[in-house]
Amino acid sequence: MATKKVAKVGVKKEKGFLYFVDKQGDISSAKMARGDKKGGAPKKVAKVGIKREVGYLYFIDKQGDISCAKMVRGGTKKKKVAKKVVKKAAKKVTKKRK
Repeated sequence: MATKKVAKVGVKKEKGFLYFVDKQGDISSAKMARGDKKGGAPKKVAKVGIKREVGYLYFIDKQGDISCAKMVRGGTKKKKVAKKVVKKAAKKVTKKRK
């Protein structure tokens, strides 16, 4: 996985918190849910404002900086299946008897 640093921030990570790049391109953190306890609401840790490129995964690396990696689209390709044309049976026309 080839990664490249997008922004040097140097965020110190606290244990029990999840750090991520939010929709605005800033670093946010939220308390992780453990057992019966619910997680916490996210709060901004650092304002960076990076612009995202389509097809890349953005994450906080071990140094606390924002890095990105090209997303790998794996799996097996679906085969194109020819659709069968179903012919409808013609309705019989019955004449009314007098």
